[in-house]
Amino acid sequence: MDILTEKGLKDAITFLEAGNPAQAKMIIDESLQNDLESWELFFTSQCCIFWADTFYRLDKSEPGLQKGDILLQEWKNFIASTKQKELVYEPAVYAACRGVFSLALQNFSQLLNERDSILKAEIMRKTGLCYKKLGEFENARMCLSQANNLQQKNAAVLADLADCYALCGDARAAKVLFREAFFTDFKKVDLDFLDSQLIRRLVERTEKLGYTGDALKAWIPVYAVLWGVFSAKRMLKAQEVGKLKQEIYSLENEMKDPSRSSKLLVPRLINMYFWLIDYCQTTEDNRSIHEILLKIKITDPVIHDMYVH
Repeated sequence: MDILTEKGLKDAITFLEAGNPAQAKMIIDESLQNDLESWELFFTSQCCIFWADTFYRLDKSEPGLQKGDILLQEWKNFIASTKQKELVYEPAVYAACRGVFSLALQNFSQLLNERDSILKAEIMRKTGLCYKKLGEFENARMCLSQANNLQQKNAAVLADLADCYALCGDARAAKVLFREAFFTDFKKVDLDFLDSQLIRRLVERTEKLGYTGDALKAWIPVYAVLWGVFSAKRMLKAQEVGKLKQEIYSLENEMKDPSRSSKLLVPRLINMYFWLIDYCQTTEDNRSIHEILLKIKITDPVIHDMYVH
């Protein structure tokens, strides 16, 4: 990379990070006149085009929640597009991240005085998400903890909070919360916004087994237990055990009915069996453990062998 190209990239990155992709694109265009073979310039140019177009359309949206939500959705679209590229220039992606989430944070921050507890929990979650993406982990943890206090058992909040703990170096808390999030409602866990190596490695490893979409999310907690990732656990309360047994009974009946069966039932059921085994281990109920292991063997012999060995 020659000096002019390097300078052009550096200046463009600065504007992209400041939330001005249109100006960044102008600089990239000038640099491309001197260096048509730089893949870094081409990649950064594509980033600028994507976000300049997004920001242009965004000007027509109402500030606040609507604008912030659009930015979050467009970030997911952007990341999906970068995954299709053979080469990714990380400084450009990082700069776009800074610009996008700074703007999203401005919009969500306008709504922090919201009185409705459910809506405020969602706003606090998204504010915390922005702080997390910007590397301000203490602010992120504070916002996400408040969101969790406002709305208990929200899988999206639990996953973001777990990610934040992992990024702060508290692996045990992260593992407990990640496991809780996938158990509560795996479909609500948004993998696109999770950045810690703890969860990214787990996602990538499970993806290699061929799972995608909701099936990927359903199998992640199963393999996380098998691979020893979700090793930190919590004790279930009595009412939770009763509810868990009811859910297991319901899923077992669904498994027997071909018209209601789906590819998500097996991982959901196995994950619930794992939770029930944990409880039985704490109460030293060996008979129940043996019965549950037999059910796992009938449901998926391969998973059973991996679990017992």
